Amino acid sequence: MTGPSAAVIERIVADLAPDLLNYFLRRVDVREDAADLLSDTLLVVARRPEAVPSDTPEARLWAFGVARKTLATSRRAGRRRTALVDKLRDELAAESLAPSPSAHEALYTALERLVPLDREIIRLIHWEGFSQEDVARIIGKPAGTIRSRYSRARATLRAQLNWVDSIGTEPQP
Repeated sequence: MTGPSAAVIERIVADLAPDLLNYFLRRVDVREDAADLLSDTLLVVARRPEAVPSDTPEARLWAFGVARKTLATSRRAGRRRTALVDKLRDELAAESLAPSPSAHEALYTALERLVPLDREIIRLIHWEGFSQEDVARIIGKPAGTIRSRYSRARATLRAQLNWVDSIGTEPQP
């Protein structure tokens, strides 16, 4: 089965796009979602030109059927996403993934005294488990820069934490 020519499909899309956009605008809460849904619908039209009826009224009915299915799929995905977010929120509330600041207050205080880039390097390596080379790629700096900043940040942290251990108070900034 062959569908309409590319020129006919372009005309059908040009004629239907405003109506399809209004269809979505009347059915979504966020206006930007309507544009995404229109895009998804037109993508189906572009990918399946052989399925588009040659008759303009039939093409309109077919396109609105695609739009309805696109909207239903989007709503199902939204419900699944919301359910997953709720499940994750419940799991995070039940068990903490990171040590509490009160348990390691000296460490958190020492980290906060670091320059933001050095603090992020330490966190990416020790909390997220990345290598120094990986951190260089993530941050977009040369590996040598990351190695030297990491070394300096560790020395600074070590000195601050040793100071706390030796006298029981934090060093003054």
